[in-house]
Amino acid sequence: MSTSDANVNDSVTGHIISTTIGRKNGKPKQTRTYLAERIVGTGSFGIVFLAKCVETGELVAIKKVLQDRKGKSRELRLMRMMDHPNVISLKDRFFSTTSEDELFLNLVMEYVPESMHRVSKFYSNTNRSMPLIFVKLYMHQIFRGLAYIHTVPGVCHRDLKPQNILVDPLTHQVKICDFGSAKVLVKGEANLSHICSLFYRAPELIFGATEYTTSIDIWSAGCVLAELLLGKPLFPGDNAVDQLVEIIKVLGTPSQEEVCSSNSNNNDFKFPQIFHQSMPPEAIDLTSRLLQYSPTHRCTALEACAHPFFDELREPNAQLPDGRPFPPLFNFKQELSGASPELIDKLIPDHAKLQHTHFGGT
Repeated sequence: MSTSDANVNDSVTGHIISTTIGRKNGKPKQTRTYLAERIVGTGSFGIVFLAKCVETGELVAIKKVLQDRKGKSRELRLMRMMDHPNVISLKDRFFSTTSEDELFLNLVMEYVPESMHRVSKFYSNTNRSMPLIFVKLYMHQIFRGLAYIHTVPGVCHRDLKPQNILVDPLTHQVKICDFGSAKVLVKGEANLSHICSLFYRAPELIFGATEYTTSIDIWSAGCVLAELLLGKPLFPGDNAVDQLVEIIKVLGTPSQEEVCSSNSNNNDFKFPQIFHQSMPPEAIDLTSRLLQYSPTHRCTALEACAHPFFDELREPNAQLPDGRPFPPLFNFKQELSGASPELIDKLIPDHAKLQHTHFGGT
């Protein structure tokens, strides 16, 4: 898929963006026209706006990012590698310029109307806990998405947080988004330690580690799980030092070995005091397996999916509270590559095995 430059004014809302898409294999070029409706997100990266494709009537989200004319976009390259039900999909891309001759990359993605952050805020603002079935449903899909990006394209997200997890309010399908900080980690290659939003930043990053693994995403997912269960962030630090203090309040002081990320382990968790007495022990156990000081002791995303906390989702007649079916949860494909038969058996319930005869990578 190749695109030509699109002319876009400095303002976004209400503007019409027209771009020509060059198709491969001798197919003719097509025009795609996007009518920008409103800005739905802003950040240091640029903006995300909601737009409608005039030709198809489809709503899309367009992320507009300032582009270095000398370099290529890592985010674009990574997004083109990924294809999974729990990862936001890239539909198109084009470049645009402003009157100051700034070059912008526009990533056209599927539009999902809600974020986990807004859904969680809705419950906390009305003094209600998120129903446990939704916590299970959302977290299972987050771990499925992480299992895919970690094992297939080998991508570490590096900024997993409720704002970067999208939820369809009708189907309750979850999609991980915003790969602006993502990277394929190469063993022995140094990476930025000042990465990931503070509340969700793994301890090794706070300690300044530059050779870390995808387990930093697992820590972030543990923080998201705790936040959905509690209705508020578990580690709300004001700065890096304060963040470490907040973590120590819950997990206790890390040993010297843990600071050095060795195999030493500290199981002196205080989660029962953090959570309400009625909190299911499976929820506390899973949280404890995710929020380990030592990266090597955190479970993998696939292991998290297989945890007993999610057993309710695997029941034969499990469904949404309103009687509608769950979004697809067990159509695993490439992310099962290399998984043990025992783990695969836990991940796919018998009733789902009858529907799918092949669970391998292609």
